[in-house]
Amino acid sequence: MRTQVAIIGGGPSGLLLSQLLHKRGIDTVVLERKTKDYVLSRIRAGVLEVGFVNLMREAGVAERMDEECFVHDGTVISRDNEQFGINFKELTGSHVVVYGQTEVTRDLYAAREAMDGKIIYEVEGVVIHGADGDAPCVTYEKDGTEHRIDCDFVAGCDGFHGVSRQTIPLTLRKEYEKVYPFGWLGILSETPPVHEELIYASSERGFALCSMRNENLSRYYIQCSLSDSPDDWTDAAFWEELKRRIPEEAAERLVTGPSIEKSIAPLRSFVTEPMRWGRLFLCGDAAHIVPPTGAKGLNTAASDIHYLYHGLVQHYLDKDDEGIERYSERALARIWKAERFSWWMTTLLHRFPDQSEFDLRIQAAEVAFLRDNRAAQTVLAENYVGLPY
Repeated sequence: MRTQVAIIGGGPSGLLLSQLLHKRGIDTVVLERKTKDYVLSRIRAGVLEVGFVNLMREAGVAERMDEECFVHDGTVISRDNEQFGINFKELTGSHVVVYGQTEVTRDLYAAREAMDGKIIYEVEGVVIHGADGDAPCVTYEKDGTEHRIDCDFVAGCDGFHGVSRQTIPLTLRKEYEKVYPFGWLGILSETPPVHEELIYASSERGFALCSMRNENLSRYYIQCSLSDSPDDWTDAAFWEELKRRIPEEAAERLVTGPSIEKSIAPLRSFVTEPMRWGRLFLCGDAAHIVPPTGAKGLNTAASDIHYLYHGLVQHYLDKDDEGIERYSERALARIWKAERFSWWMTTLLHRFPDQSEFDLRIQAAEVAFLRDNRAAQTVLAENYVGLPY
């Protein structure tokens, strides 16, 4: 088989890149290790920057998103029982939208299938060959038979545990990592959201987040120990703990119900450099991970897709390699800013096991400064709605 761009990974990053390139007449093949149903069963974040929304529109897959998404002009920050709002619209002229990653992926699958886009599921043993030369190829096994795809470029959108990053020799890549000493216990419930905006809550008992997917589907999180298991937490115990961490006003109007999904996610920051090796390009979790506090996971992947998509269009349509030559440089410049913001939000709002009384007072002062200072709120708002590409 021959294609122009082989894309490893059939999640939202790989599908979005495939759809964008298809609209510009550039041929792709997407390889996915799991089934389509498995990919769509994964519960992920849903806060989208305007840059991501615009990429979906450019890809021609935004109709349902534009109809069903929640537009958020701000957010709420609380510490113990005090809360204040940050108005993104007023401070930046922009906003974010809430639209579940599963729904993004569903829309992208529908678009690729409508255009007969080539997606191969349940592939095993993927190996990238010759990425540092002029004629890369990808081999994989499907139903016990080995197959080969010859291509011009390979886009590694296969996540942290995929083969793409591991293909770059250790002597050429450098990895940076920070592991946080806690996780997030999250539940999904068929209940109305407690507030029209997201609530980021810091309390002496730990962090909590009130989010939503739609008008009758809510997503809630509480900071928990890494040694915890979801089975350790009954629904009743989760709701009681959440109420203790959010402002009383919100706790009183919180509608509870059975969880339909419950999981614990560890938190870490991770970046690998470079994000390009020859004709192999890393995108999304294959190259970097952020703690979810700043809602940057899917959005940082989208910024990678922006830079790679435009670089490949420049190569094929303009016969200019400047975009692909500078892909890693441009992507990493934005990634590190998103890493900084996510680290800052995490540090601001969580309780750490080694915090001293001094540390706690500094954290409280930081929240108070954010509450009282318009410039500080503007910095948060600019980062939250998304820095320019």
